[in-house]
Amino acid sequence: MEVAVSQPASDPVSGQSAASRQVPEQAAAPVRVASARMRVQVIAKTEFLPPADVPWSTDADGGQALAEFAGRACYQSWNKPNPATATNSGYLRHILDVGHLSVLEHGTVTLYITGVSRSLTHELVRHRHFSYSQLSQRYVPERDAAVVEPEVVAADPELHALFQEAAAASLEAYSRLLEGLEKRFADVSAPTSRRKQARQAARSVLPNATETRIVVTGNYRAWRHFIAMRASEHADVEIRGLAVMALRELLEVAPNVFADFRISTLDDGTEVASSPLVGEG
Repeated sequence: MEVAVSQPASDPVSGQSAASRQVPEQAAAPVRVASARMRVQVIAKTEFLPPADVPWSTDADGGQALAEFAGRACYQSWNKPNPATATNSGYLRHILDVGHLSVLEHGTVTLYITGVSRSLTHELVRHRHFSYSQLSQRYVPERDAAVVEPEVVAADPELHALFQEAAAASLEAYSRLLEGLEKRFADVSAPTSRRKQARQAARSVLPNATETRIVVTGNYRAWRHFIAMRASEHADVEIRGLAVMALRELLEVAPNVFADFRISTLDDGTEVASSPLVGEG
């Protein structure tokens, strides 16, 4: 036999009625949106194939050797008459000192950059002497996109929560728009075209903080100009971080071309890089 157990009409201690007693609401779970971390990888660099009929050799290879070869080809100075420029390091330092920078345009480096924001790449693609291939939001769905949160925001709990909430709302709006648009374009026969039309419209609500990925190829001269402009303390913090990170990778590939740059740390803990041989302009 089942026995019905009734709740007392009022609390015997407080006298509060059962109807007036309320169960405390559980706090809403904090919004979580995946955060992306910046990464820079060298994926290609110049290979130099010295001509067999030129009586010359050097102590470097790749783009550094090519830059020296190009400079010596201008004057046919294969016998290295100047001891100060007999090494690749000495020769390229002289090139930098006198501003004969066109020979640096022969050597190139390609970087694969991930974990950066669309805001950053809007600035990056203004550098006209680079070649770019960037993640397409028309072909790649962004339902689960990560975001790049500025460190100054992440360091403050209240601002961090606000950022996460805004990013989550944008991604939710994107997903709902995408779902509705895919239904709207259901009569488009080609699946690729249908998805592309839906994504290109839905992406309009994605924030500047959305993570993107990009392949960038540039010659040595273009990379030097980029670092001079973007590794400055006057540059945006995120792209400055990219410039310093790129410099470290470039120093591994072509130390004789980038050795004049010095990396230092500001009072706020962020890094900058500069060279006495280049300006920011």
